[in-house]
Amino acid sequence: MKLLIIEDDSSLREIMQRSLKAEGYVVETASSYSEACDKIAGYSYDCIMLDVMLPDGNGLRILRQIKEQEKSDRVIIISARDSLEDKVEGLDLGADDYLPKPFYMAELHARIKSVMRRGAGSVNNTMSAGNITLDLDGRRVKVGGKELPLLKKEFDILLYFMQRPGHIVDKAVLAEAVWGDHIDMVDNFQFVYAQIKNLRKKLTEAAADTNIKAVYGFGYKFTGTEE
Repeated sequence: MKLLIIEDDSSLREIMQRSLKAEGYVVETASSYSEACDKIAGYSYDCIMLDVMLPDGNGLRILRQIKEQEKSDRVIIISARDSLEDKVEGLDLGADDYLPKPFYMAELHARIKSVMRRGAGSVNNTMSAGNITLDLDGRRVKVGGKELPLLKKEFDILLYFMQRPGHIVDKAVLAEAVWGDHIDMVDNFQFVYAQIKNLRKKLTEAAADTNIKAVYGFGYKFTGTEE
């Protein structure tokens, strides 16, 4: 999953980023209102941690923009302003959760999992497509009830497609979503092709009835094997 931390406190931002990366998330950061607006305009995130008080603007305005654009990004407000008014306004605007500072990283991890579990519509934090089942907490994959070992990025790619069934995904969008916006610095997408090839091979060998198909000239699409 891809996360965005919008936080102007450099120490807290770095601690959050390091802790979340250790959990296997792709994590990007923004330290100001303007930087956050640029990130959100150009990319999509599974979950955004949003500070209310930013040096050049109010975080609630960012939340309002996300909802007005009908983006699916989940939002957890993190703020030292633990007033009832701020909390109510944030939740009324569409925030998925509110976490007052200071907080423990373990609580932040739990809040993210809870928010994403609600977003996936699953009480046991799993996702399914055909005979493929993903355990999001354990980062495990089963095909037809049998466990399928995947590398970290293979799991991330499969999760990304399962969250977007039937959608055509451009290779550059996929690369940015799974590897982060630093992908802009690479010259080609051979590593993406290699990861997709390996993942498709594993799914085929495991007799998955849903797989990632190449759509010539456009990208990839997660569909049933008979389509």
